Amino acid sequence: METNVDQTLDCKGLSCPMPMMKLAKAMKGLKSGQVLEMIGTDPGTNSDLPKWCEKSGNTLIEKKELDGGVTSFIIQKK
Repeated sequence: METNVDQTLDCKGLSCPMPMMKLAKAMKGLKSGQVLEMIGTDPGTNSDLPKWCEKSGNTLIEKKELDGGVTSFIIQKK
């Protein structure tokens, strides 16, 4: 089943801590239940993002590796 994404955040080429800072800011602008896709290349995000979701109460729906070292994360706002 395809998840409807309300907003896409492109963090390719950004390194820690910028992707997580941009993610936190973008999530503040979403309503409860809305879905954000974050795409990025920083390997640190692979461990930082699931921990952030746990702490913030948001849900990591999906994580997938794309071409060229890019990772896509689908996050639903609590």
